[in-house]
Amino acid sequence: MEFFFKARDPQTLMDWYEKHLGLKFQHGFIELKWADEKGNKTPGSTTIAIFKEDSAHFKPSEKSYMINLRVADLRALLAELQENGVAPLGEIEEYDFGRFGRIMDPEGNKIELWEPVDDAP
Repeated sequence: MEFFFKARDPQTLMDWYEKHLGLKFQHGFIELKWADEKGNKTPGSTTIAIFKEDSAHFKPSEKSYMINLRVADLRALLAELQENGVAPLGEIEEYDFGRFGRIMDPEGNKIELWEPVDDAP
């Protein structure tokens, strides 16, 4: 799962998180690798990213945050969602690190669905 949110001054906020909570952001995000109860790496991570408050990346939502969820089969999920009346926002975007689709929930929150190319840590 990823959590993206907006800030007036992203760099100052990232610096605050590093100083007070030990979270070191690089390129506007921090990736927290998953591990099992014994500390062994497991596939996946949680990402926190901070965007400038005027970023258009969250559109058409007017909220100051966006949820990004990992999914196993983006095309099948989007088809199922559409069958249930949930319209996708735009087309699927493909990158070397995965596919992305987007939807809105009934409250106007944008949800980004990400199918990673490789779920290895």
